[in-house]
Amino acid sequence: MVNLLNYNQKQLAQWFADRGEKPFRAKQLMRWMHHFGVHDFEQMTDIAKNLREKLAVDAEITLPTVQLAQVSNDGTRKWLIGTDTANSIETVFIPEDDRGTLCISSQVGCALECTFCSTGRQGFNRNLSVAEIIGQLAIANQTLRQEPGYDMLPAGDRIISNVVMMGMGEPLANYDNVVTAMQIMLDDSAYGLSRRRVTLSTSGMVPAMDRLKEDCPVALAVSLHAPNDALRDVIVPINKKYPLKELMAACNRYLEKAPRDFVTFEYVMLDGVNDTVEHAHQLLALVKNVSCKFNLIPFNPFPNSGYDTSKPNHVRVFRDILMQAGYVVTVRKTRGDDIDAACGQLAGKVLDKTKRTSRHIPIESVD
Repeated sequence: MVNLLNYNQKQLAQWFADRGEKPFRAKQLMRWMHHFGVHDFEQMTDIAKNLREKLAVDAEITLPTVQLAQVSNDGTRKWLIGTDTANSIETVFIPEDDRGTLCISSQVGCALECTFCSTGRQGFNRNLSVAEIIGQLAIANQTLRQEPGYDMLPAGDRIISNVVMMGMGEPLANYDNVVTAMQIMLDDSAYGLSRRRVTLSTSGMVPAMDRLKEDCPVALAVSLHAPNDALRDVIVPINKKYPLKELMAACNRYLEKAPRDFVTFEYVMLDGVNDTVEHAHQLLALVKNVSCKFNLIPFNPFPNSGYDTSKPNHVRVFRDILMQAGYVVTVRKTRGDDIDAACGQLAGKVLDKTKRTSRHIPIESVD
């Protein structure tokens, strides 16, 4: 049976047309599945009964399974979601006074081997399907609406106002499925999020960035983490394939169609590795021709990481150098670290196909 959560509205219209049905059925079904969260065809009362019976035979609307739900002391929520019998992923909801942000995973593990990231240390198993990606948003919406404080909200009020593709995996390495899932998020018949409120974070897959600019230009964040090629080659190994000069040029090309007039550069602060005054000045030289903001991220420890969190005074000095040069700089507040839900801590359960976990060697500082 076909899981209809794998289709955006255009694909769903074609699926109906192939079966001799009117394409407008796609819009009806999108609203039921995503806007109203109804997954039982029998409850879709504006669809003809005979079509509902056909759908029940030919198709299904099936979400992945929640294996564990945790709530942090600061209100952050994390779900461990099973994708098959051997693997699971993690999804995080971060509530704030003016927004609710859902951090969504795109892969089971990650193949890019960033050395400071818990997901990268887990190895890689496979890409997530569209249903497994958009299913994280559906699960969070449904779960949160049943909780005290949210259960009294009118159906039209959003709990999740922002989505960030910053969970497990490199989103652009699962390009087709991630783009389809984001198209569903943006669809007014589904979740109706604006392109400014959906952010994709990439480690720098340059050709895919150029494709995304044309296919689904949402807000862009780049996991930079180093101001020079020598250091980035080590801690973000994809830099060996797409070095910083190429990455900066790709960022400028992306801004031609981006919903925001800046790229956000994410920079995890690693004690003694990338957090010196010299590194800050190198960073300014690197981005001088790119419209950008900076998000400095205190490193969130995990077992055997080999790294320490930058000292608070080092983070302040680094931030001030960037701000004095005229840039907007935020220091990310650590959220959910007591349930391992903070940035860089997501791991899930990954049946590694790369054998990376058996060959990992901690690195030393690189200038």
